[in-house]
Amino acid sequence: MITKTKNVLLSIENNVGFITLNRPHAGNGIDLKLSKELLETAIICSENKEIRAVVVTGAGNKFSVGGDLKSFSSEGEELPAHLKRVTAYLHQAVSHFSRMNKPFIGAVNGVAAGAGMSLALSCDLVYAAESSKFVMAYNKIGLTPDGSGSYFLPRLVGMKRALELMYTNRLLSAKEAEEWGIVNHVLPDEELMPAVIKLAENLAEGPMKAFGATKKLFYHSLQETLESQMAKETEFLADRANSPEGREGISAFLEKREADFK
Repeated sequence: MITKTKNVLLSIENNVGFITLNRPHAGNGIDLKLSKELLETAIICSENKEIRAVVVTGAGNKFSVGGDLKSFSSEGEELPAHLKRVTAYLHQAVSHFSRMNKPFIGAVNGVAAGAGMSLALSCDLVYAAESSKFVMAYNKIGLTPDGSGSYFLPRLVGMKRALELMYTNRLLSAKEAEEWGIVNHVLPDEELMPAVIKLAENLAEGPMKAFGATKKLFYHSLQETLESQMAKETEFLADRANSPEGREGISAFLEKREADFK
């Protein structure tokens, strides 16, 4: 087991890295210390060869309420500089999670607000407890999104719905978030972590580098033309077919056995 400092916990079980945002007294609000620790955790998860899938959740009954406004309020005139520091670490963490080959799974166990919702949006897959709620909340206090929210939200729900969520601060139930494409599956609260653990362990047995290449293809697809995207598909497919994963997968299929990607 690996245990990071108190604001972000990391453990490894069955090749799955489990991240817990650990400020339950503050709704797992993101302050400077947590954002620093989250970046360090993201680097460990992306580089540690034992970890083949990553899960993020929150301690207590909330995923994350977003930026810790109480800690921000003490900064006074230094607040703009302070927010640049917080978001520098947070954004690098999100970038590492999004760019790593390993599947990144959100287990949303309660409210995901502001940067907490942005973090959930950045996950490759999101499972949510029935009691969870989603709200962007930024415009309500005169602020704008961070943590990748303005990148992923329009791509997931469309521009009109994204702006509606921002302008009106509409609170989405877990079921609505599922219907809007923010969440993959909604589960009874007590079934959330068992389901996510099973999913993560199954994915940890899979072709990690093929997962990473697929993620890159999908995330870059909106920046490409049809022809340039198909050219990337050809390049990635040929590369994967010649990789140890690809050779093992093809051999296993032809031999009618389970592939061993590890």
